[in-house]
This record gives sequence, C-alpha cells and structure tokens, in this order.
Amino acid sequence: MAAIIPVRQGEELPVEKLLSFLRNAIDGLPDGPLHVQQFSSGHSNLTYLLSIGEWEAVLRRPPHGPVAPKAHDMRRECAWLTEIHPLFPLAPKPLLFCDDEAVIGSPFFLMERRKGVVLDHEFPPHIEPTKEIGQRISDTMVTTLVELHRLNYKTTRLVEMVKPDGFMERQVHGWIQRYERAKTDEIPEVETLTKWLVQHIPNKSEAAIIHYDYKLNNALFAEEDIAKMVGLFDWEMTTVGDPLADVAVAMSYWIQADDPPLLKNAFGKPSVTIYPGFYSRDEFIQAYAEKSGRDVSNMHFYLTFAYFKLAVICQQIYYRFRRGQTADERFRKFGQFVESLIQYAWQTATTR
Repeated sequence: MAAIIPVRQGEELPVEKLLSFLRNAIDGLPDGPLHVQQFSSGHSNLTYLLSIGEWEAVLRRPPHGPVAPKAHDMRRECAWLTEIHPLFPLAPKPLLFCDDEAVIGSPFFLMERRKGVVLDHEFPPHIEPTKEIGQRISDTMVTTLVELHRLNYKTTRLVEMVKPDGFMERQVHGWIQRYERAKTDEIPEVETLTKWLVQHIPNKSEAAIIHYDYKLNNALFAEEDIAKMVGLFDWEMTTVGDPLADVAVAMSYWIQADDPPLLKNAFGKPSVTIYPGFYSRDEFIQAYAEKSGRDVSNMHFYLTFAYFKLAVICQQIYYRFRRGQTADERFRKFGQFVESLIQYAWQTATTR
C-alpha cells in the first residue's frame, strides 16, 4: 500500500479553512469533519489524503519555504493532468486548482484517490517476489513508458504550452543554473562534468510527452495483480521533450544488485529492482528500443545527464534543509547523496 501517516510536524494543513473552501467548491460533499493524513513517500511536493465520510481526494501543495524558480508549480501540474488524463488513464484525474493562498498558505490542487500497492524498498508481506514477478513488473514499466511516448500531444492544448525545439540544450544549461543557485559545498567533479555535458548536447532529438520523474515508487499496482499498473503519479516535471531523456531519468532511479553501495543506498534501502528477475538498466533500455523502435545508441549522454539532474534535485532539497526551510530528517544526508551522484555521473561520462 501507499504508506499513509499522520501529518508530519510543521507540515500541517489549516483543516477548518480547507473544509470551508471545499464545501463552497465541491457539490455533494457528505456531512462530517475533514480528516487529513499524509503520504509518507516523496521528497519534493507535499501530498495529503483528505477524507470526509466516504469521500476521498488527494491534495498536492509545494514544500514550505522558498522554492527554486519554476519548480513546484501546482497550476501547471494540474493543467497538464487535465490534458493527459483523457488520453492516458493511468494519470489521475484532477478535480480542482486553487491559487488563493489564504486557504492553506500556498496554491494547491486536488485529484482523485487511487488505491493499490506502491513498490519501493520491499514487497508487501503477502507477495513472494519471484523471478517471474520481477520480469513482469519490468515489462510493465517499459511498456507503459513506450505507450506514454506514443501519445499525440498535438491533439491537445499542450501544443500551446511547449517548445520542444532545443529541449536538451535548455535542459542542460537550466539544470546547471539550478545547481549553482542551490550550491552548498564544493564538489571537485562538478566543473568538468558540466563542461562535458554542454559539449555533448545532441544536435537533434524527437519530441514526445515525457513524465520526467518515471520511477517504480511513482507507480501504483493492483493488489490482485502486482504487475498491473493502475496509476502513475507525480507529474510535476512532465513536459514535451526528448523521450530518451525520460528513459534515462527512469534508469537513474533503477537500481541493480551489482551497483556500488553509495548508489544502491542513496535513498536509504535499495529499490526492489535489485530482486531476481528485474531487468538490468541495459535490458530495460534494449526492451524500450525494441518496443518503441527508437535508436538508443546515444544513451551514454542521456544517462550522464540524468544522474546530474538527480543530483541537482537532491541538492535543492538539501539546500532547503540547510537553510532550515524543512526539518524533515530524511534530508540530513542528502549532501552525501549529491556528491555520490555527481561522482557517478562523471564515471558514466568517462566510461562506455
């Protein structure tokens, strides 16, 4: 199950204000108090489970404190889900967006609640992780990504919201700038790594709807069939861009049993993808190539960039922790994770 916990200290919602807003904004809400719980996973936006009697919804809001420019844009995420959900039902249906910060202190949106199993560091106790299950889940992850990349964004209003030309050039320079704004410590490999990335930006690329945070614990699987995906979440970074960048980001989260300890344990316990039967990163990439028909011969660059991008995301979170903008103790060691990811990105760049 997706882990639901009491709301963490410092991340509470103003329940009475929120309830008053909901009663004015949504018809047919049942009588009774509003109950608020929090989803424990995730290191970026804050996600809550709201319930009134039998009614349930999920609320997404930005983290507390100053955030990186253009990050944690609730209006944008809600707008993208509005366009994607009808074409790709695994994306949750958005219910409403609110930009009145007087309600909870920030913009937020509501989306439908989905129920199922989230796979992160371990399987549920009632499921035996067999080799066959690992293979089937891996195939589902590949197939779903291929299906997402086949969507025709030109039939939606997304065509008015995107600039696919020059995507990778903007990405490389943009994430380098994000790192500089959130920098806290000197890491020797950063300068050579960023120069390498700038020098190796692909000249041409395709354009597709990309999730850009595609990983196992952002997916929801059916309780009755653990290899059947029933939901895909955290669409904050979705855009129209190079689909190979999406594959590479997925692989930056995809851990193998033979990975070095610093990479394997970067977020605590290693992912279930270390279990027998799960594809290796090379097997995942080759399966994607076969199912999509795309040329993956330049994945070397994309993987290097993906590890750098992940390092920057962790650095932004660590920067907020260092400045006291979050007291979440999960983030205390993120500085070490950043250094490990930067080093691994440079190793990826220099080793074929």
